[in-house]
Amino acid sequence: FGIALRQLREEKGLTQEKLAELVDVDRTYIYRLETGKRSPSIRIIFRIAAGLKITPGALLDRVK
Repeated sequence: FGIALRQLREEKGLTQEKLAELVDVDRTYIYRLETGKRSPSIRIIFRIAAGLKITPGALLDRVK
């Protein structure tokens, strides 16, 4: 999940800080997700997808 999240975030031209602001989480949480130190809940997956302006399915498809 972390690798896909980082790639999508960078493709969208967002910093960890900006994505965290859009998702309403701390920047360190985005960092921990991207480095695999945390696993996202389904709720966070939906919020991240909204912040990236994609569907949760599209986000999860990138994880495969």
